[in-house]
Order: sequence, then C-alpha cells, then structure tokens
Amino acid sequence: MRNAVSDTYAELSAVRKSYGSTTALDGVDLAVRGGELLALLGPNGAGKSTAIGLLLGLFDADAGEVRLFGESPHALDARRRVGVMLQSAGMPDTLKVGELLAQTRSYYADPLDTAECAATAGIADLLDRRYGRLSGGQQRRVQFALAICGRPRLLFLDEPTVGLDIEARQAMWSTMRELVAQGCSILLTTHYLEEAEALADRVAVLGRGRLVAEGSVREIRARVAQRRIRCVSELPIEAISAWPDVRSICRDGDRFEIVTHSAESVVRRLLSQDARLSDLEVERAGLAEAFIEITQEAA
Repeated sequence: MRNAVSDTYAELSAVRKSYGSTTALDGVDLAVRGGELLALLGPNGAGKSTAIGLLLGLFDADAGEVRLFGESPHALDARRRVGVMLQSAGMPDTLKVGELLAQTRSYYADPLDTAECAATAGIADLLDRRYGRLSGGQQRRVQFALAICGRPRLLFLDEPTVGLDIEARQAMWSTMRELVAQGCSILLTTHYLEEAEALADRVAVLGRGRLVAEGSVREIRARVAQRRIRCVSELPIEAISAWPDVRSICRDGDRFEIVTHSAESVVRRLLSQDARLSDLEVERAGLAEAFIEITQEAA
C-alpha cells in the first residue's frame, strides 16, 4: 500500500540500526519530500551512510519503518524511481563510458537518451574512454551521469563533488538546481558546508545516530547566537580583544572581523570609542559555524 502522504518520497520512522555493540541510528525520523533538496549533514560516524543504505534497501532496520515512495525499499517499482551516486562505486574498469551508460539506461523504461545524459553530466568527450583510465574527477562525473540517466524522481548523492575541480563542481551544482526545479528530489550528503548552504531547501543534522537539528538553512543558522562584525576602525586590536563579549578578532589592514555572541553590546562600544568607525557590517553565523556548534552540543 502506498504512503498516504504523496509528497513524501522517502521516510525513516523511529528507525534504529546497530552493528554489534555500536548504535548507528537511534530512533531517527527523517523524510525527503517531493521537489526539494535535503542536505543530510553530520560528522564522520554520525549515521549518514546508514540512513542512505536503509532507504536504498541495502540492509534492513533493527526497529522502525523505512518507506521508499510509500513502499518497501526492496520493491522494484520504488527502486526504478531512484538514482544513486555513492562514495564508492564498483565499476568495471575495462568497459568504456558509453558502454556503462548504455547498460545502466537499459534498466529503465524511459531513460534519457545518451547524448542528453552525457551533455547534462559533462561527459560527452569521455564516451569512448575506458572507465579505469579516467581521473578521479572524471569518474565522479560518469557516476553522476549513471545516477541521472533513468530520469529519477529521487536522487541520492553521497559526497558527489569530492575530487571535482571548481568548474566541474559549479556545473554539477547547476544541474542539481535544474533537476529540483523539474520536480526531482535530492538527498545530498556533503562535507562541503558551503555546498549545503548554497543548494539545500532543508538541512538535517545527525549526531551520534540521532537527528539533532532539522530545518531550512536560515532556521539552522538562527539556532546559533554567534555573530560576525566587520568594520574599519582605528582602535588597537589588543583593546578590542580584551572586551568581555569578544570571542575572537582578526585584522586585515585597518579592517577588523570580530566574532561575538552579543553583537549589540560590541557595536555600541565600537561606536562610542571610535567616532571615525566605518564600513560596519553585522552578519549571522554561517551554516558552518552553526553545524560545528550543534554537533559539539550533541557530542
């Protein structure tokens, strides 16, 4: 029976999974909705790979429920609506890229044609090359092509841009945005927090096998009181660093960057002590700072 919530593509409900005495997931609730990019974040060992493996039916939960398009993740109909790009891929090195693409396309009823898929993933110039002779970054682009060739409704991308240069990474980001705009959902894991900040509609943070934060990038950032103050000032850096609300300070020429949990008091003091203060900016903590604070609290 299909899930009554039609816009929930994949779901973990009160899921527990252990490996011997090690608990990988401990009562996790997680949902991937239609037409969104969900960034699943967490330090190494937090349970991200286990969560993806359960949703893909690579192994079974010890407790709780796992649903993929309202069905068991082992159901063929559900699996055919999924594309996957994992960190490790056991591809036959001797096959040409075009042969790998043709083989993978054959698993789907309505795949992208070879030319469109190759152009989308940026591998048109690699089709006649043997997979084993490609660089690591080229192999990642081929793996991305194989993941999207079946027109997936849900795409699992596990650290997809590792090994890519800046141009290839930006191109993949652009393709991800286009796929989501077309109605594809993406579950993304990444250690590049600027990637999650740039792409994610929602963020879920795992820590020690538990879901410790979930929400939009703005909501996750708002959980951290830390602020960044930038300004041009003639005050000595030693004086500012001694103020009780200043956590850290650095200087580039006459421009300061101050980290604080009490931006208002620091700004008032700056203005009162330096009448020539200029270029004042106050910025909320980024996703990276929020992630560090949230995961440290969980630990």
